Amino acid sequence: MPGKRIIMHIDLDSFFVSVERKFDPSLIGKPVIIGGSAERGVVASCSYEARKYGIHSAMSSKLAHKLCPHAIFLRGSHGRYGEASREVTEIIQNAVPLYMKTSIDEFYIDYTGMDRFHNCYQHASELRQKIMRETGLPISFGMSSGKTVSKMATNQAKPNGQLYIPHGKEKEFLAPLAIGKIPGLGESTAAKLNQYGIERIAQLQKTDIRFLEAILGKAGRYLWDKANGIDEGEIVPHHERKSISTEHTFHKNVSDRQNLENILVSMTEELSSKLRKENKLASCMAIKVRYANFETHTQQEKIPLTAAEHILIPGVKNLLKKAWNQHRPVRLIGVRLSNLASGSYQINLFEDNEEQIRLYQAMDKINFKFGEKTVCRAAGMEIGTRNFNPFMRG
Repeated sequence: MPGKRIIMHIDLDSFFVSVERKFDPSLIGKPVIIGGSAERGVVASCSYEARKYGIHSAMSSKLAHKLCPHAIFLRGSHGRYGEASREVTEIIQNAVPLYMKTSIDEFYIDYTGMDRFHNCYQHASELRQKIMRETGLPISFGMSSGKTVSKMATNQAKPNGQLYIPHGKEKEFLAPLAIGKIPGLGESTAAKLNQYGIERIAQLQKTDIRFLEAILGKAGRYLWDKANGIDEGEIVPHHERKSISTEHTFHKNVSDRQNLENILVSMTEELSSKLRKENKLASCMAIKVRYANFETHTQQEKIPLTAAEHILIPGVKNLLKKAWNQHRPVRLIGVRLSNLASGSYQINLFEDNEEQIRLYQAMDKINFKFGEKTVCRAAGMEIGTRNFNPFMRG
């Protein structure tokens, strides 16, 4: 009979802010906002001191400044964040047999079976201390029988804490929490459930699945399982990626085509730049469009191997025309480049010229040294620095 699952979830607290504080200790204890300036841009990350004023990721910098006029705004340094993430990843890789990196600052570790040889919670606690000691970054973790409960335990343990939910205690832990604490449950779904008097997970646990499916469709079963601590999601071993993607959920639904195209330009630039940095080429592009009612449409297209945005951007814009019903407001938009292969960007004899190649080389040299989006197209600048980085956290 297989042993009980033991899953650890790790999250580096206010990661971008914490990294900046390592280089500038004067920022400690102050409301710090990463992303754009006080007049322009979007909040990519913020300190807990800033969150006290109601500031959160994806909020406009202008509103954030209004809520907290004395906040310190920083554009951020992607090179620093990437290096710090690599340091943490290396420590984890050397400490456990199976882990999964889901973002620049978030990991899952599968301890299942290790309880025969170790006290898993003690091992996890020691790993957390080692990461903090060697990187100087605050970190929180949750541990339970599944990914969802562990992630929610991490969120309850923040800032800079840890929480273990024993087997059989999942429902008890979840019951008093607001339904909005369930990962993936958006504001509109929460509002719909609130209309039926369902505000706490305890109420969701007792709700008939058929009723939830009637009002939410397939998501009804998904949420009922999550509310009851049922999650068989596997930890997929960390491996070389076969695709690269980024997406953004709007604070308010968007129906302006130019705005959406500008966002696509910004995201495609960042992804193609990252491909070149990792010496990769893509042979398939896709976009995702999600409407206000969560209905999602995707379009993809095979392309010659490339990492050049002047080739990718027109294709992505064309996919938008096919995927988007222009009479419906958009809640989320995303770009994905896949079927990756190793190799340097090859000059296209029919579309490139010497000036184009030199431009890419110059852009990459600057961006790799000073951080992505240091130089980019004007359309990308309209969105604000780091607004649509693939590592962006909610």
